Amino acid sequence: MHAHYDVIVVGGGHAGCEAAAAAANLGSKTLLITMNMNTIGQMSCNPAMGGIAKGQIIREIDALGGYSGIVSDRSAIQFRMLNRSKGPAMWSPRTQNDRFKFTYEWRMMLEQTENLDFWQDTVNEVIVEGETVCGVKTSLGHTFRSKAVVLTNGTFLNGLIHIGEKNFGGGRTAEKASVGLTENLETFGFESGRMKTGTPPRIDGRSIDYSVMEEQPGDEHPSKFSFSDTSKLTSQRSCYLAYTNDAVHDILREVLIALRCLQAVFRTWSSLLPFN
Repeated sequence: MHAHYDVIVVGGGHAGCEAAAAAANLGSKTLLITMNMNTIGQMSCNPAMGGIAKGQIIREIDALGGYSGIVSDRSAIQFRMLNRSKGPAMWSPRTQNDRFKFTYEWRMMLEQTENLDFWQDTVNEVIVEGETVCGVKTSLGHTFRSKAVVLTNGTFLNGLIHIGEKNFGGGRTAEKASVGLTENLETFGFESGRMKTGTPPRIDGRSIDYSVMEEQPGDEHPSKFSFSDTSKLTSQRSCYLAYTNDAVHDILREVLIALRCLQAVFRTWSSLLPFN
C-alpha cells in the first residue's frame, strides 16, 4: 500500500468501479476506497443492467474499454431487447442478472487490473491546498495523497432511509451512511441537496402464484452487451408481469383515506393534551 497515487476514486459502486478501471488501465497508479469491500459493484435495486438509454451507454462504455458490459454478460440470467415494436433507434438491450455473481465478477475483474489498489474505509475529507485537490483523509485517520480525486459516493453521503413513516441514516439497508464528506465539501462552496430514490419491495419467490402472472421469457436468440469474447446465454430465467386493476386502486384509495382520518384524529387528540 502506497501513500501517494495518481488517482484516488472514492466509492465502489458502478461508477466508481469504471472510474478506477479506466484510470488504472491508462497507466495511472490508482486507489479505490470503499466502505465495504464485499459490496463492490453491488446492485442496489432492480437486478438488471441496460434498458432504455442505459443499454446504449453500457455498450459505449464497453467500446471504450470499460467493464460493465463484460460483467453484465458473465452474470446474466436473461437477455431481452426492449422496444422491438418500435424502430431500431428505440431498441434497448437489457439483462437480468444474478446479483451475487454480478458483484463477484466486478471484484474479480478489478483485482486482476494492474495499477489498482483497494482500501476499505470511509473518506470524510478532501485535502485541498491552495486551489488544488491533492488527496483525502479517512475516518481511520489515514491520509492518501494524489494528483486527482474522483468522488462517486452515490446515495451514501448523509444518506437517509425512509420505510413508511420511519427514517434512519444509511446508504443502503443494513449499511451505514457516509458522514463528514458533505460538510467538508460545503466548506469549499458546494451546495448539497437530496433527491429521493425508490427501492421496490423484495418478494419471496416461494410466496408467488406464477400461474396467474404473465410470463416474459428472454429473447429466443439472445445477444449480449460486450463486443469482447463473452458468451451468449444458452439458458435463461423468465420474468413475470403483474398488473393492477380497479379493485387494487380502490383498496389503495381506501387505505389512504383511512390514514388521513387517523392523522386528523391524532392531531386533534394531541392538541387536547395538557402539555400543549
